Amino acid sequence: MMIDSGLPSSEAARRASGSSFYAAMRILPQPQRQAMFEIYSFCRAVDDIADGYQADSEIRLEQLQHWRSQIDAVYAGKPLSNLRQLADAVSTFDLRREDFLAIIEGMRMDVVSAMRAPDLSTLDIYCDRVACAVGRLSVRVFGMEENAGIALAHHLGRALQLTNILRDLDEDATIGRLYLPREALDDAGITTSDPLTVLSDPAIDKACLMIAARAHQHFTQAEMIMARSPRRIVRTPRSMAAAYRMMLNRLTARGWRAPRAPVRLRPRQLLWIVLRYVV
Repeated sequence: MMIDSGLPSSEAARRASGSSFYAAMRILPQPQRQAMFEIYSFCRAVDDIADGYQADSEIRLEQLQHWRSQIDAVYAGKPLSNLRQLADAVSTFDLRREDFLAIIEGMRMDVVSAMRAPDLSTLDIYCDRVACAVGRLSVRVFGMEENAGIALAHHLGRALQLTNILRDLDEDATIGRLYLPREALDDAGITTSDPLTVLSDPAIDKACLMIAARAHQHFTQAEMIMARSPRRIVRTPRSMAAAYRMMLNRLTARGWRAPRAPVRLRPRQLLWIVLRYVV
């Protein structure tokens, strides 16, 4: 079976243009910007596999394994021709193989299990793989000091992923997923793990507020780390944090009881946030 895993640089930029982080990535100098486009494009590609319900789980696992092989080839100095710019980013910014593989493992979690009300420990592992590993790659591109960068990836990655979970409840439920942890549901008195039933329960607010509080704690820790870092180095992550914290505040103000109106930031709002951190 032939699997097309490569993405040309133009495709990397095109995929990134659909991200809510695009404006924040655009303010980076060209080498860093291209590296972030390549990282985002890789993440988008493996995420598309995890969410590809047109294919059965065995095919999707095979596709993820193929990506793992291609990452191994990049680090062996034998990348596919259309992964050469990703290989350039790996070399230029000393990106770690284990972080790419962690992202693939996070996507694998979505394929091998239904991800319905995981316990907090499992959810934390998932967040570390699908979000914090991306952060660990990103902070190397930004040029952060090692320890500060790892700490920022730990907190900001979790903050962003928990916000995504709270934003995408209905979208995830349509494909049978529920990332709210079992402990939050139990605390709210919700005993089922069926996504649609959980989302129609009036106690959903209590469960979501527990996760929102965790996200806010991680945002606060991330902001403290960035405040101690050179401003020019953390312009992009500060923009990302500000945009997502605004989204989290709006989700909290709206609440999570049905019916839930979608919460999205408008392009001009994202641009305004980015411009705050350009200088």
